[in-house]
Amino acid sequence: MTSIITVNFNQPAVTIDFLQSVLANTQPGEVEVIVVDNGSKEDHGEDFKAAYPGLVYIRSDKNLGFAGGNNIGIAQANGEFLLLLNNDTEIAGNLIKELTEVLISHPDVGMVSPLILFFQDPDTIQYAGFTPMNYVTARNQGIGYFEKNQGQYNNDSRETAYCHGAAVMCRKSDMDKGLLMDESYFLYYEELDWCEKFKRAGMKIWFTGKTYILHKESMSVGKESIIKTYFMTRNRILFIRRNTGFFNSVLFGIYYLVLAGPKQLLQYARKGRKDLMTWQLKGIMWNFTHSKHSRDLGFKI
Repeated sequence: MTSIITVNFNQPAVTIDFLQSVLANTQPGEVEVIVVDNGSKEDHGEDFKAAYPGLVYIRSDKNLGFAGGNNIGIAQANGEFLLLLNNDTEIAGNLIKELTEVLISHPDVGMVSPLILFFQDPDTIQYAGFTPMNYVTARNQGIGYFEKNQGQYNNDSRETAYCHGAAVMCRKSDMDKGLLMDESYFLYYEELDWCEKFKRAGMKIWFTGKTYILHKESMSVGKESIIKTYFMTRNRILFIRRNTGFFNSVLFGIYYLVLAGPKQLLQYARKGRKDLMTWQLKGIMWNFTHSKHSRDLGFKI
């Protein structure tokens, strides 16, 4: 059995659409579906249960972030395989079959993500894998990003640098070995850090284009919000500090403080977004005042 886990935060209508998609595209007994409510203002548990009979519904009193919410669901999951899906996604009918096939056929693969298409434009690709990270710049590229989907990845199944947090499957047994997502990221970069953890444990990261999901990108926090600016800045730096050595961290620090950071601040200034400038600086400063193991977010949720 596969346990599907999704996290809701103040998006009941989106989550209900997600549950209806899962119901329509899975077979009875094939999946266990778990919704974790991450401290939403209103409790829509009964609405979710009505949308998906047999739903496992867990309500947290506070917002624990993407990793924290998923980790609650993982702790309660009974499936041999775990499929973490964003609540703003809709799935294909063969998703469970193709993802589990990868993990069954490749014991050395720890995580797998499918092809991801934009919900608003299903002919456009969001994700077909990631290139390796440049640890000096903390940059990599999305394979297939904004390409027109002409079936070019439909038979593609291969190792990739990182999975995509919107849809990733792994084994429950690996979670029992301590390979959970790190909750100190709260939002953004946690799935990249998670992949690094799997790779250090000797496992491969995989992509398959034999199945897909549709993703309603950026419905949760918007394109340029203060929360996105803060955590993208804070966690980009934290990711390097956690996953590289001292010398590389110094090189990245020079690059970011001299080039990348000022460039971003200038772009915000030209847009008149002093609020984003402020929160970018706060994200930088957090890394000077906290250890790389700190769970103090520096942001009131």
